Amino acid sequence: MKLLDRITIDPGICLGQPTIRGMRITVSLILKLVGSGMSIEEILAAYPELEREDILQSLKYAA
Repeated sequence: MKLLDRITIDPGICLGQPTIRGMRITVSLILKLVGSGMSIEEILAAYPELEREDILQSLKYAA
């Protein structure tokens, strides 16, 4: 698996913001949720279409 293979950028989705696997869930949303204190498990429960690796790659992307 490539380092950030789950992060996609498509000008036709969310105005070209980095998203998770082409879905309309942006990396910035994930970062805001983590920053607000939500755990990975809470995020996965709130967004069942996400996988743990999506969140971890979002954090790596931000770093």
